[in-house]
Amino acid sequence: MKEPLFIAALMFIATPFATALGVTEKNRRKVQYNPILEHYFTSCSKTPGQADIQGLSKKCSISNRQVEHWFRRRRNQERPGVLKKFREASWRCVFYLGALIGGVVALHDKPWFYNLREMWNSYPKQSLLESQYWYYILEMSFYWSLLFSITFDVKRKDFKEQIIHHLATLTLLAFSWCGNYIRVGTLVMLVHDASDVFLESAKIFNYAKWEKTCNGIFVLFAAVFMVTRLVIFPFWIIHCTWVYPPDYYPVFFGYYFFNAVLVILLTLHIFWAYLILRMVKKFLFGSLTKDERSDNEEEEDDEGENSMPEDHDGHPKVSNGCGANHH
Repeated sequence: MKEPLFIAALMFIATPFATALGVTEKNRRKVQYNPILEHYFTSCSKTPGQADIQGLSKKCSISNRQVEHWFRRRRNQERPGVLKKFREASWRCVFYLGALIGGVVALHDKPWFYNLREMWNSYPKQSLLESQYWYYILEMSFYWSLLFSITFDVKRKDFKEQIIHHLATLTLLAFSWCGNYIRVGTLVMLVHDASDVFLESAKIFNYAKWEKTCNGIFVLFAAVFMVTRLVIFPFWIIHCTWVYPPDYYPVFFGYYFFNAVLVILLTLHIFWAYLILRMVKKFLFGSLTKDERSDNEEEEDDEGENSMPEDHDGHPKVSNGCGANHH
């Protein structure tokens, strides 16, 4: 119960914070209801081809341009507003910052934080520290919440990759808990949280249109991401879990399974690094104005469904069907 209340509190605080930063919600005009176009939108496609547009135009007795305008406005109607994006980025930023600080506090005085071979001393008979327990509970609760809320959160182009990442992370945490790979697990979590703080911060200032601040934080995020996810993670963490264990205990199934999950995460890191580098390229040759993964709103013109012919009851004049005729 604590986590939903925590998120709700952050959402409540994020709204006035957004107002203070000048974040305003764009006033969207709702699309005029049209049963044929709505049926096609929900059952066939949200982006009809030219042949379908012509067919829909004939069925609805409106112009092709009006059909295109209706679909453009209808797609925008389903996209999340900037205020929702701001609130989501705000609470995640607070979580990542808190988790990062908590992770550093929990690990800074541990010998395996500085000497990775110490992670395997006395394995598997390693005691569970209270700080490790709460660190795991916090992170696992967070990733479960991300997995359950992913259909309600802002949907991005890497939706499938996000699901794979959340499942891989939860599998990693659960198995490391059961296999007593706790020390490795805490380091993996710390490495992952380090860059996410800057990513969510950059989003916050991007939505607030603080361009220079956003760009500066984004450059910092890109640098931290490359160092932590593509250098420290593979060449320190995975090297530690792959090379050192055979010197301390006979390898078993868990050894291969755990490393396989780490490689899955590394593969996702490489994919996201590609997206980040694309954004860096745009930043160097212009301005970073959007999240490369976001589904962005389309421009609307003033001409559209307002001029759709209506029947005597005031409803759009339409006929039955789903789209273009292909006879």
